[in-house]
Amino acid sequence: MNSNADPLTQDNVVAFLQDIFERRGGEEYLGEPVTMAQHMLQGATLAQQNGEPDVLVVATLLHDIGHFTSEFGTFSMNDTEDKLHEEAGAEVLHSLFPALVIDCVRYHVAAKRYLCATDKGYFNKLSAASVHSLNLQGGPMSPAEVAQFEQLENLSQIVAVRHYDDRGKHPDMTTPSFSEFMPVIQRVVDRHCRAAD
Repeated sequence: MNSNADPLTQDNVVAFLQDIFERRGGEEYLGEPVTMAQHMLQGATLAQQNGEPDVLVVATLLHDIGHFTSEFGTFSMNDTEDKLHEEAGAEVLHSLFPALVIDCVRYHVAAKRYLCATDKGYFNKLSAASVHSLNLQGGPMSPAEVAQFEQLENLSQIVAVRHYDDRGKHPDMTTPSFSEFMPVIQRVVDRHCRAAD
């Protein structure tokens, strides 16, 4: 949660996220050849390059924020149980971000399970680390789980974030820094807070 114990607000949440990226972004990303920050920035950069709206760029940027905020710590290839980083991330962001962002954060893990069940070629594209975490997360969805997942209002955007997540693992990709995404995050937060008033 917020490391300085102050409640997160429209005015301080972007600085809070920047602090997390600066302090924790250099950590290894789940056995992949990139750091956590590189992974998240790559996904957001790809989304931006594809002309996605601000809200989806931000959802992609923050999809793994729960690895930094979960009391259970980050995933490793030695883990024998899932740490539910998606729930930790959604919990931190839920009061200041629109439902689309929260859904993409909360369900990006489920989207991997969904795609493994519905897209014949998807599993073969997963990295070894993604396969390991998939096994901890319950494996491919059952037909009943697929049917339930397909009822989600933001299904297409959740799946899009999952694909950006899978593509953000290149050790030599150049991206903007987190600070360059801060105005985009603030716009999304401000828009949501105005709509909620």
